[in-house]
Amino acid sequence: MTAGTGTTGTPAAPVHDLAGLTRLVTGDPGDTVPVVEVFTGTPVASLPQSSEADVDRAFARTRSAQADWARWPVRDRLAVFERFHRLVLEHHRTIADLIQIETGKSRRMAFEELCDIPMATSHYLKHARRLLRPVRHPGAIPFVSTSTEVRKPRGVVGVIAPWNFPFAIGYCDAIPALMAGNGIVLKPDNRTPLSPAYGLKLLREAGIPEGLVQIVCGDGPVVGPAVVDRADFVMFTGSEATGRRVAAQAAGRLIESCMELGGKNPMIVLPDADLGAAVDSAIPGVFNNTGQLCLHVERIYVHASRYPEFRDRFVARVAEMRVGAGYGFDAEMGGLVSEEHRDRVAAHVEQARARGARVLTGGRARPDLGPTFYEPTVLENVTPRMDLFAEETFGPVVALYPFASVDEAVRLANNTRYGLSASVWGRDLRAARAVGARLEAGHVNVNDSAALAYATKNAPSGGFKASGIGVRNGDQGLLKFTESTNVATLKRQVLTPPPNQPYEKYVTSTLAMLRTMRRFRLR
Repeated sequence: MTAGTGTTGTPAAPVHDLAGLTRLVTGDPGDTVPVVEVFTGTPVASLPQSSEADVDRAFARTRSAQADWARWPVRDRLAVFERFHRLVLEHHRTIADLIQIETGKSRRMAFEELCDIPMATSHYLKHARRLLRPVRHPGAIPFVSTSTEVRKPRGVVGVIAPWNFPFAIGYCDAIPALMAGNGIVLKPDNRTPLSPAYGLKLLREAGIPEGLVQIVCGDGPVVGPAVVDRADFVMFTGSEATGRRVAAQAAGRLIESCMELGGKNPMIVLPDADLGAAVDSAIPGVFNNTGQLCLHVERIYVHASRYPEFRDRFVARVAEMRVGAGYGFDAEMGGLVSEEHRDRVAAHVEQARARGARVLTGGRARPDLGPTFYEPTVLENVTPRMDLFAEETFGPVVALYPFASVDEAVRLANNTRYGLSASVWGRDLRAARAVGARLEAGHVNVNDSAALAYATKNAPSGGFKASGIGVRNGDQGLLKFTESTNVATLKRQVLTPPPNQPYEKYVTSTLAMLRTMRRFRLR
């Protein structure tokens, strides 16, 4: 069976001032690489490449602007983001155009990506004042001492963003970091600089000080380490292998880092699950962003009693998916980011097929749709002999497995070095949540495939094991970009013995005070 219906023909790229956007990059206009419209493979802009000297200049400009920005009252900083929120919504069509041009994703997914930024902005507009306000704590000695926790910006945050969500991930961390008083040096992927540059244009229009946010671009192994070497905090999203290098480099400088890395995310369908709802949600859970999503489902475990029905319904639905290039909302799935990545996805599938896996639908490149298209693909009989079993494919590919018991499903789901996201389906919510509580993942979605936990901005979003360090979203998503100072004040000296008092008597009185504080819960 062949998966994915599609339309042929070459879409016309929307017309925008792409050259104006690339001029926002701190780099050498004489040293450029092409930015390609992924649907057609046509170069549409020339991207300046940043040298180490350019990275130095970017950090110098940002540090100069950040020193003044940190002195702005919080309410004035937040006013900039009230305007930015409005501008993102007003210019959603342009942002979606740029995301599609540089990534090749469907229009639906480009719109969903950009929505993450007003959601994150709105969340922190609501909570930033509380999080950044000085907090009074009880002092070491009741009644005669106080302690005040003061939050200060770290300085300049280096944000290294990936190609799969260039706008959303480029700014979902930059926004709370800026609200906290930091500056930003942003390094997007060379393939996807357009929407991040447009985000900078909107920030400046909203009133962000000139120089406070800088963009640098270039070869990852060159520019990335240069950013890490100069930043006061590093936010990285990308592959596990690169994340390990970034973490080691940051630790060597004794600066903190936060990172979201890979995932091999499971979905468990319990015997009492609503199969119709599970199938409907699994389609976006697996194939949104053409599977190029750290949170997306790559493994589906279905109870053996329901496996044949789920498999047949799911495969039939996948085979009907509308796949194609275009700047309208018709297509459910677009292309992969590059021909190189298409070949990597295809290699996973071909190796699995050669070693005995069964391709239920899909499993082919679709050059008739565009140079990077690959069909939505479903396999079964995938075994540990295949790379697809344990390695992150990061494409429109999923493997199905039956299970006999809940214990087996949990064991199989946790049998991975990753721990980013997981999904559990069942009508008995208490039982489904109990299964979810046993899963080793930073996000667990009950009766949703992938998006719900991450979209809950009040709660932290992070990964277990090799899926990352630290979190975004929630209170910690802003507080991680601050340092805390404890300002302790003593009203009169009681921490040392009075003059001429024997120390033995001081010991007796101190012990009595400690007992009294515990008895009356004074601290």
